[in-house]
Amino acid sequence: MTETRKLAAILVADVVGYSRLAGADEDRTLSRLRGLRSDLIDPAIAAHHGRVVKRTGDGILIEFRSVVDAVRCAIEVQNGLIERNAGVPEDRRIEFRVGIHLGDVVEESDGDLMGDGVNIAARLESICEPGAICLSEDAYRQVKARFDLKVSDLGATTLKNIAEPLRVYSLEVGQPAQAKPAPSATPVPGLRPGDQAKSPASKGRLGFGPLAAAAAALILLAVASGWFLLAGHSVKPAQAAHLSVVVLPFANLSGDPAQDYFADGVTENLTTDLSRIRDSFVIARNTAFTYKGKAIDAKQIGKELAVRYVLEGSVQRDQNRVRVNAQLIDAESGAHIWADRFEADMADLFKLQDQVVAQLANALRYELGMAEAAKGARAQNPDAIDLAMRGWAVMPPHSMPSKDQVDAARPLFEQALKIDPDNSEALAGKANTTLFEYIYAPKGDTDYDAAILGLLDRAIALDRGNIHAYRTKSQYLLSSARPADAVRELDAGLAIDPNAAGLLAMRGNAEDYLRRFERAKSDVQQAMLLSPRDPAMSQWFNLRADPELGLGRFDEALEDAKKAIDGGYRVFYAYLNLAAAYAFKGEMDEAKAAVAEARRLNPNLSVKWLAKHKPVLQFAFDGLRKAGMPEE
Repeated sequence: MTETRKLAAILVADVVGYSRLAGADEDRTLSRLRGLRSDLIDPAIAAHHGRVVKRTGDGILIEFRSVVDAVRCAIEVQNGLIERNAGVPEDRRIEFRVGIHLGDVVEESDGDLMGDGVNIAARLESICEPGAICLSEDAYRQVKARFDLKVSDLGATTLKNIAEPLRVYSLEVGQPAQAKPAPSATPVPGLRPGDQAKSPASKGRLGFGPLAAAAAALILLAVASGWFLLAGHSVKPAQAAHLSVVVLPFANLSGDPAQDYFADGVTENLTTDLSRIRDSFVIARNTAFTYKGKAIDAKQIGKELAVRYVLEGSVQRDQNRVRVNAQLIDAESGAHIWADRFEADMADLFKLQDQVVAQLANALRYELGMAEAAKGARAQNPDAIDLAMRGWAVMPPHSMPSKDQVDAARPLFEQALKIDPDNSEALAGKANTTLFEYIYAPKGDTDYDAAILGLLDRAIALDRGNIHAYRTKSQYLLSSARPADAVRELDAGLAIDPNAAGLLAMRGNAEDYLRRFERAKSDVQQAMLLSPRDPAMSQWFNLRADPELGLGRFDEALEDAKKAIDGGYRVFYAYLNLAAAYAFKGEMDEAKAAVAEARRLNPNLSVKWLAKHKPVLQFAFDGLRKAGMPEE
């Protein structure tokens, strides 16, 4: 039998008190475990690139590419269990112990793993407290600076059948780390010890990082930040993350208000580029633009958005020359950390933006990765760039455009493509206008897969960092009842820009259709953290109500649906969620009123219509019928 020896991150987990739970109610326990596996555990393993080596009745052995992925997966599962156990009597809770070790293993020809690496992980699991994660010293060394969790050093510990004592660390999920004193002296405010030793940043864009790992890192960075504004409610963790930044709308110094779109386009591109820096937390464009035209107080903005840095500047365009001034401000002290001026031909706009991002990263002693394919790799026509930017400036960044907006944007994209058929942004824009036609006025003789997906695939092939293209493609796939394909596209986009709040919210919506409710809720909440002042916030509350209903949390779903409606999202989808939550709570008068309002807004609503267009509510059909929803 052939075998392979390798280094691997091994995770071993099992259910605390499984025999007791099964003895009390075996059928119910097995049913709950199956539900946890399908809705929480297996999706988390897949998202963090794990490979299930073997399962036992109450346990599991998983191999990961890295300790970081293993710990992120464990945290996601343990947090999910905390939520699911809320309100459940202690003697009926399903809790896991988790052990993680980085070590040498032997892989057999059938994929099974053996060796000390496996044995140590299993022994770590056996000494772990319920709900916690025990790491060996080798594993802890890989992740100790990455997670804002309480850590208990258990010291040198003797493990059964392991020759030498091992130093063990316990991560206490759900408990934030204690604040540490700031370093006494650093050239740049906010740098962690050791950051000064890092090499200067290299110029370029990030390539493709694992989506779920990046998303989990962002969630943790968000939790490590300061105040977040969600519908007037605040959460105050310890401190702002090291590389947390907002790019404020750059001022237009061209002397022509008609050039505002150009300054806004540069701001949006810089936001996207900064989002690709590893382990960054970048406030979304929609929230940043709520400060446009207002007096800037960096300290106040830092507190409101929980960011450590504020990037502001100006753009001046003189025919085909572009001049950008940028300055980075420490939001804690108000001090200017870095400022510079850049000038280039319009055709080199994307290279100029690369320079701004690279120098910003260098100022923070932060290393940028190199792109697989960066914008500006080929010469681009400045007139086509300008027309594409004008087209996207017409389209709202947070909602479906109106017919008038589509009619205004379409000729701009088409004109850009006549000048440069390979302009990626114009290809994505034309596809977006065609998506509007598909949704609201489809033509029976049109092959929309070719008309939309063909343009978008080409746009992505030309520029793998074109977030507009990923957004439009996933929206079309979701609208055409292909949620699994939509999730794959959103994964690809988020691998490039993990801070894209709109993509996260859309992925949450797609996950609902796949009944992966925990992941759906997590995505929507992360979008809210990244863009706490987003114009789409009321819609996002409604998106969060969907998984709350799926998870049986009817009070929470009711609250979110009300927030959506109170925030201005008075569409029939919100009233459907309101009706379903009321129906499940047995409050039928309120449910009937909500159904009546939903049908007033959309007279075509029926159980049959919902089965086709809103299958996520299928479990609520009986309640909606009782509340007055007709069958057809």
